[in-house]
Amino acid sequence: MSVLRLGDKAPNFDAETSEGKINFYDYLGDSWGILFSHPADFTPVCTTELGAAAKYKDEFEKRNVKVLALSVDGAQSHKDWIKDINETQNTTVNFPIIADEDRKVSQLYDMIHPNADDTLTVRSVYVIAPDKTIKLMITYPASTGRNFKELLRVIDSLQLTAHHKVATPADWQQGEDVVISTSVSNKEAENKFPKGFKEVKPYLRLTPQPD
Repeated sequence: MSVLRLGDKAPNFDAETSEGKINFYDYLGDSWGILFSHPADFTPVCTTELGAAAKYKDEFEKRNVKVLALSVDGAQSHKDWIKDINETQNTTVNFPIIADEDRKVSQLYDMIHPNADDTLTVRSVYVIAPDKTIKLMITYPASTGRNFKELLRVIDSLQLTAHHKVATPADWQQGEDVVISTSVSNKEAENKFPKGFKEVKPYLRLTPQPD
C-alpha cells in the first residue's frame, strides 16, 4: 500500500476500464486530471456523483482537466451501470471507469481504509497536475457525496497559483481578490501586480486576480 502526499508523483498504472485498456499517464497526456473512487457499482450516491461529473464536462474541458473514476467492480458491470446513470441523471457518462477487481489501483492510491470497509474503496479524490504531481487529496466517507463545484473551485485556484505568486483566501471564487505571497516584497509587488494591492497587514496583502 502506498503512502501518498501532496507533491508526490502520482503512480502510473495500466488498467481495464469501461472504455477499454488505458495507461494512466497516456490518458492524462498534458492535461490536469481528477481520479476519484467509488465504493461499488449500482449504489445510489455514486450514481449521482458520476452523473454530476458527466454534466461538468464542458467546465472540465475549459480547464484542461480529464476525469477518471474507479470502482472495484468489473468493466461489464460498469457498462451496465452507466446505462442507469445516463437514464436517471439525464446525462451521458463521458469518461472511463476503472475496473479495479484486483484492487491494484486502489492499493496503489490507498483508497481502501480497513476501518471503514475491508474490501470497498472510500470516496477518494486526487487532483493531478500536468507534471503528474499530486496537488490535492480529499477523502470522503462512503455516505457523503462529493461537491464537484468545490473541485472546480480548487482547480481554478491551483491553476492560478501555479503561474502567479499568490494564494487564494477562504471561500475564494474565480475573479475575486487574491493574497500576495509573503515571499514577494512590496517593491516587487508593485511590478508583479500592476492592478495594485491593498496592505491589510504586512503579511496580508490583497490584489485583484491576475489575468
